[in-house]
Amino acid sequence: MRLRGCLHSNVVISTLVLLAPTPSTAFYLPGVAPTSYLPHAKVPLYVNHLTPALSEYDAQLHSTFSFDYYHPAFGFCQPDGGPQQVSESLGSILFGDRILTSPFVLHMAQDETCKALCEEKKFAQRSASFVNKRIWQGYNLNWLIDGLPAAERRTDSETDTEFYSPGFALGTMEEDEPRLHNHYDITIDYHRTGRGEEMRVVGVIVEPSSRRNSKNLGDGKADCGSPDVPLVLSEDGETSVTFTYGVRWRESPTAWATRWDKYLHVFDPNVHWFSLITSAITVIFLSGLVGMILLRALKKDITRYNRLDSFNLDDLSGTSANMEDGVLEDSGWKLVHGDVFRSPKYPLLLSVFLGNGAQLFVMTGITIAFALFGFLSPSNRGSIGTIMILLYTVFGCIGGYVSARIYKTFGGEAWKRNIVLTPLMIPSIIFAVFFLLNLFLWAKQSSGAVPFLTMLVLVGIWFIISVPLSFAGSWVGFKQPVSLILDSDPVNCCVLMILGCPSTCPYESDPAPNSA
Repeated sequence: MRLRGCLHSNVVISTLVLLAPTPSTAFYLPGVAPTSYLPHAKVPLYVNHLTPALSEYDAQLHSTFSFDYYHPAFGFCQPDGGPQQVSESLGSILFGDRILTSPFVLHMAQDETCKALCEEKKFAQRSASFVNKRIWQGYNLNWLIDGLPAAERRTDSETDTEFYSPGFALGTMEEDEPRLHNHYDITIDYHRTGRGEEMRVVGVIVEPSSRRNSKNLGDGKADCGSPDVPLVLSEDGETSVTFTYGVRWRESPTAWATRWDKYLHVFDPNVHWFSLITSAITVIFLSGLVGMILLRALKKDITRYNRLDSFNLDDLSGTSANMEDGVLEDSGWKLVHGDVFRSPKYPLLLSVFLGNGAQLFVMTGITIAFALFGFLSPSNRGSIGTIMILLYTVFGCIGGYVSARIYKTFGGEAWKRNIVLTPLMIPSIIFAVFFLLNLFLWAKQSSGAVPFLTMLVLVGIWFIISVPLSFAGSWVGFKQPVSLILDSDPVNCCVLMILGCPSTCPYESDPAPNSA
């Protein structure tokens, strides 16, 4: 019988193992599943906004505004039929991403020596002045291939390790002269999956250069010229520019799962153990010092207060024993109870701030937990912003509940005002400041300006989801009774006060003692 049972168990275990998903068929989170390409399959290249970076001229940041890739002044080539928008998440839009299609034609594992993007472009004086200023300010171009940003190869001077820096320069400053990059050498790393001829993109590097003598030969072919003759946009007349590019594919041992390692480079990765230990020892020492001072100052007073249980102060009134035995009811640190244990002057505002703070705290904790478990992949652009907004919206019930409980604990009576102000006051202030700053971005024609439709979506999400949940949380908080436990022991009373029961002390409503 035991043998049969053992065999039966082995059969069941073997069946479960066979039915269990193998690593090759493991699931992927939405938005981060790998894309496999067959040889010569088309690989799309998307363009994003231009962002400011540290200027190579003086290593300073000279601007905070980003611009659309297809801003008329830049004169970049556009695809046939015009650029089309690529679907983005809410967080991606709020962070300023403006992803569009491009005229670049890339085919998996198919090299291209020199190709023209479009016909020759003419830069007028005003456009040339605009682009030259952006070059001096150190603006970067941002491309995306299979979710990976096009990057420049750099080396960390401290660790001598190679890493990829997302984005590449619009141009360079040489001899106080802005030179526009009009040729792009694109190097794409790919990795074979092991399933037939399928391949995946695991790295993108762009080496831009400035070439004045490049020419369009027609049919997509071009003469890319020489980097020895740089292109400088003239601010005194019209300048002709031909945009060209080349593509080189190379096989890489980097797996798709680790392709972000070179992008997520950590400068100075050594942990400063000495600083951490010193800080920890300092905190522990100061905490112990403060604790010892408090114990020595309060120990005698607490001993006196505990003796109140064994004396009847009415019998001792008018006698010297009351003073000599140190059992005076109001003495020592208890003299400040009128100020310390008094309800705040503005309990409504305090409860509203505490409710929104609790909501923000829970949202932050859950977001960090999601990031630790790998749910927020950098491949899914804007995922962290999207999850933060959604979690903060959903946790409106927590904000309403905490605000209601605190306000009821303080004995507040304007419960309707508390219910309304908790989900509306602080978000309204933040939205007003956000809208005001967004007006400046609109005026500068920056791509970082949040579209008006997106702002309406945010307002709709807030009023449709967060506000009703906050009302529900407040209703639950006001419906639940506040535990009131009367206790004449000052020590227990203090503990109960800290736990949120201010009406437990028999002396709570007493006026503060006269300092005179």
